[in-house]
Amino acid sequence: MFTKEFWMRATERAVKTVAQSFIALVAAADVFNVFSADWQTILGVSLGAGLLSYATSLLTPRTVKQEED
Repeated sequence: MFTKEFWMRATERAVKTVAQSFIALVAAADVFNVFSADWQTILGVSLGAGLLSYATSLLTPRTVKQEED
């Protein structure tokens, strides 16, 4: 479970999740203003989603292993 391949795939999924969350939060604003955006909240929620992705990988290692096959 804790092989290099496992961590590489889990990290790839977490990075994708962070990027997707970030884009979704930025796009969710009606009129997005770069200067008045709450960047701390946007980054915090995005990184939190990445941590949840890691937790999912740890709790369901078979899913990551199946992707390897």
